[in-house]
Amino acid sequence: MFTQRIYNFSAGPSMLPLPVLERAAAEMTNYAGSGMSVMEMSHRSKAFKAVFDETKALMREILSVPDTHEILFMQGGATGQFAAVAMNLMGVTGRADYAVTGNFSSLAAKEARKYGEVHIVCDTSDKNHTYIPREADLTLSPDAAYLHYCANNTIYGTEWDYVPAAPCPVVADMSSNILSKPVDVAAHGVIYAGVQKNMAPAGMAAVIVEKSLLGREMPITPTILSYKTMVEKDSMYNTPPTYNIYMLGLVLQWVKEMGGLAGMEELRELRAGMLYDFLDNSSLFTGCAERGSRSKMNVTFRTASPELDAKFVKEAASQGLVSLGGHRIVGGMRASIYNAMPVEGVRKLVAFMEKFELENK
Repeated sequence: MFTQRIYNFSAGPSMLPLPVLERAAAEMTNYAGSGMSVMEMSHRSKAFKAVFDETKALMREILSVPDTHEILFMQGGATGQFAAVAMNLMGVTGRADYAVTGNFSSLAAKEARKYGEVHIVCDTSDKNHTYIPREADLTLSPDAAYLHYCANNTIYGTEWDYVPAAPCPVVADMSSNILSKPVDVAAHGVIYAGVQKNMAPAGMAAVIVEKSLLGREMPITPTILSYKTMVEKDSMYNTPPTYNIYMLGLVLQWVKEMGGLAGMEELRELRAGMLYDFLDNSSLFTGCAERGSRSKMNVTFRTASPELDAKFVKEAASQGLVSLGGHRIVGGMRASIYNAMPVEGVRKLVAFMEKFELENK
């Protein structure tokens, strides 16, 4: 039983900024003098419309979303977008390119196969997804409707350091690194992200879609997954995830106060640098991802044995450093260090790792 906040290294749902939680708590029962919680408001009310408009405007400002692109808030998380992307875009040629660099990009490709032909431009499973291919190694199709890649691989701890160029629209799953650094939105036809890592509580996907791609959906596309319909209805074809949108707005305000994406990038470099510097000089712990492909959001590592890994995770949890176990399909450990993770949390983790190493040589 903890009497104070812990450092939660979960891959998602993840930590939210403390000032955001405190403000949400203060406004829980009476938002802005409305006499009710945002949870209780009609999505058509004047009060919620103001919340919605501010959140959308802040997202456009902070991510530098150009006028050529629309912003949507959709239900179903990133997994829902695996189908939405294919059904909205693949019908043009019946074929799409997918870069498979981890579990979620593999699942996205599997889902897309239900709606057309999928060509795999790279598959890093040959080295257990421990690296990101170079652009010259991607085998692109001349007739693909789009190229899909997952910008950060949460489970395996790798991250793309470039936006792949293609003769078709580029689609990115940015669920686990959106808002952590500047991004070239204009270089993408679609960017989508489950919000439960860097943006808001679980239950929503934020989608940025180029206007020129609207209206290409297959006839079988459910109305709720149609980008064109959702743009026309301003994400309100049905009742949207209102509280998620409100919380996203609070997080975006916090990001802006912290220096925007430049400030987030500075912090991510600091946190990741501390962890990787320790791992590179450790005689007990080994980083899993190849240098040059390492994620600065999800740091994966292990000891020499699963038994020692389990001991580490258990003892770390007793010190308030929780959710450090690796994903069940890879084992080991994983420290997810998203935007809301305080630098002090990483300092305490490194200090514990140093102590654990001395005690378990």
